[in-house]
Amino acid sequence: MTYTNKRVKLASRPVGLPQPANLELDEVEVPALADGQVLVKIDFISLDPAMRGWMNAGRSYIRPIEVGDVFRAGTAGQVVESKNPAFAVGDYVTGNLGVQQYAVVGTGATDPGSPEYLVKVDTSLAPLEAYLATLGMPGLTAYFGLLDTGQPQPGDTVVVSGAAGAVGSVVGQIAKLKGCRVVGIVGDQAKADYCLNVLGFDACVNYKTENVRSGLRAACPRASTCISTTWAAKSSILCWSKFASRRASSFAGPFRSTTTPRP
Repeated sequence: MTYTNKRVKLASRPVGLPQPANLELDEVEVPALADGQVLVKIDFISLDPAMRGWMNAGRSYIRPIEVGDVFRAGTAGQVVESKNPAFAVGDYVTGNLGVQQYAVVGTGATDPGSPEYLVKVDTSLAPLEAYLATLGMPGLTAYFGLLDTGQPQPGDTVVVSGAAGAVGSVVGQIAKLKGCRVVGIVGDQAKADYCLNVLGFDACVNYKTENVRSGLRAACPRASTCISTTWAAKSSILCWSKFASRRASSFAGPFRSTTTPRP
């Protein structure tokens, strides 16, 4: 069977906010598989803030996307052809396969150090898309960042900036399960309502309409732990200041400045 693959590629590097001209859509035939390869039909793509940073040239925690390359993205899909004994047709997998409909994955599919590394997932435990969210990179960042770095104890107050985001929303829920009081820092009322009424946060501070310092004082009268998911944010610095005599920690990184050109 032959397949046609639609791909999104980086056409040029943006300055400031990305524009449609920075991306290119093309269509190619999927080549026949060689021994050791698998063909994955991509069903879900994770659109993450980090993608904007990958468009920039220069050194970072990961190499930039090269102009002309398929746009990097976390993906989840199903094996539709296989010449690799480690994968059967019908297996569900996740991997960094890019913004495209199909991906031919080579012998690196079983090597954890390879960008082609595939992870089999069990869709009887959770929907496939959950492995890009709560059971994927955002959820694992939240889980290990909170429990390994923050080490909250029952009765602690956990302050979560970026509280309605992919990482922060999971941090708050795990903290509640650990018996903590959870205070979220958000940027609008809809996000506050979501955190309070859906996620079960105890309080929220809106940094756009409130004085964050005063809001934290009111929401955290006996706080002992500060967990921040955006450690460069002004709200996080205020959080650290408040908890300097107790315990404060942070993880993850800032995304608000990813569209600002470097001087």
